[in-house]
Amino acid sequence: MKIEEAILFFEGLKTMNSSKKELKTYTSFIAVLTDIKSRAISDEDFLAIETELTALKIKENANDAKILGKKKCNFIAFVKKKLSLISEGQHMSNGMALGMSIGLSLGMSIGIAFGKNNGMALGMNFGMLIGMGIGMAIGTAKDKEAKKAGNVLSTKG
Repeated sequence: MKIEEAILFFEGLKTMNSSKKELKTYTSFIAVLTDIKSRAISDEDFLAIETELTALKIKENANDAKILGKKKCNFIAFVKKKLSLISEGQHMSNGMALGMSIGLSLGMSIGIAFGKNNGMALGMNFGMLIGMGIGMAIGTAKDKEAKKAGNVLSTKG
């Protein structure tokens, strides 16, 4: 299935359905396909993406938004792997999780010095808060850097 053909197919589904969940799935699929279409990628990668679109057999499950949602996730994972892309906000999410875990352990260590009961609890809370903030800041900076380099796959319409 060609990318243009898939975009037209989802545009048609968008006009026929009124469910918010279905519209969100169709809009997201259209955004991903439009993003891929606008990129300067090799013919080999373009052919592989179109082959994957054909293999998903999207037209067979046009009436089931749940199955289309799963196929959309599979397609996005394939495209991200094939073109070495990341999702929007991926670095921020990873940075936040890493910052919280490091902050928790450091906060617990520092909190013990202030007392076993309240000190450890306060140390964990403040450590997680500070670690999360630092992780989000670093992750956001890396996300901006990736977006500037053109390595972010747009999934929002």
